[in-house]
Amino acid sequence: MTGLSNQKRMAADVLNVGVSRVWLNPEKLTDVANAITREDIRGLVEDGTIKARQAQGVSRGRARGNDAKRKKGHKTGQGSRKGAKNARTPKKHRWMRKIRAQRRTLRGLRDDNTLDRTTYRRMYRKAKGGQYRTVSVLRSQIEIATAARGQE
Repeated sequence: MTGLSNQKRMAADVLNVGVSRVWLNPEKLTDVANAITREDIRGLVEDGTIKARQAQGVSRGRARGNDAKRKKGHKTGQGSRKGAKNARTPKKHRWMRKIRAQRRTLRGLRDDNTLDRTTYRRMYRKAKGGQYRTVSVLRSQIEIATAARGQE
């Protein structure tokens, strides 16, 4: 059966899909050929003689696999990066992560009486000023400060 392009076009319109997604039952092509109105096409759609094929998509399987790898720290080298260093983790976020860790440490030491109030305050202000690069540097400075207070 040839010359079913009109039926296919009408079916695409009725099903609200593209012409390439219209499926005609090859065993009932004569019925399709006899359908000349949209109403006829709607009847064939109800019967299942004409159907809309499922839309083809792009598989996310590879993307999911790569995401799982990235979660483990793989595939994150220089060649995979787009954006500057500060675009990936802004300076402010790095600062927030650092200062919160330092303040948490200071608070814990103050609460278990390792630090007295004045030393805590002094260390807190220095942390705010960016004196300590990391929590380990802060801890070493605390050890030095407590040792110095012990000698007095």
